[in-house]
Amino acid sequence: MALLVNLRHLETESVHLEGELPPEELDIDTRDEMVRVGGPLDYDLEVQRVEDGILVQGRLEVTLHCQCVRCLKPIDEPLVLENWTRHLMLEGEEAVAVDNDCVDLTPLLREDMLLEFPQHPLCDPDCHGLPGLSPGEADGASSTGQPEKGSPAWNELNKLKF
Repeated sequence: MALLVNLRHLETESVHLEGELPPEELDIDTRDEMVRVGGPLDYDLEVQRVEDGILVQGRLEVTLHCQCVRCLKPIDEPLVLENWTRHLMLEGEEAVAVDNDCVDLTPLLREDMLLEFPQHPLCDPDCHGLPGLSPGEADGASSTGQPEKGSPAWNELNKLKF
């Protein structure tokens, strides 16, 4: 069940929408193994007609199941859009699709939520990664962050004459 707004209901007064939208309805494909939608989207929205469009304002909240990108520890992060606002045009080039006097808000919710997803979720800002590895050990760098002197790439660069 998509989140629909009937335009005929907006002719006389604003409409209040409140409830949950299951993750299957959101159809969010993050293409990121580290971030998944963990539950339903809770919404509390006020929709009103303004001139040649509609104005949607309110609160969106969903729980994300993430994995720390450094240590792979599972973490749950709430994603909250406290003062979410969208102005939807009903006419012109940027007009939203209207089907049987209804506008589907689901794609707009999905788009704005995806923009707020964490890019690199961390369990703690000071996370040092997997236990037993010092920082940089996995990529062949020394503790100073420079390549080790014995590496073939460094030896070839030392041969260059300027």
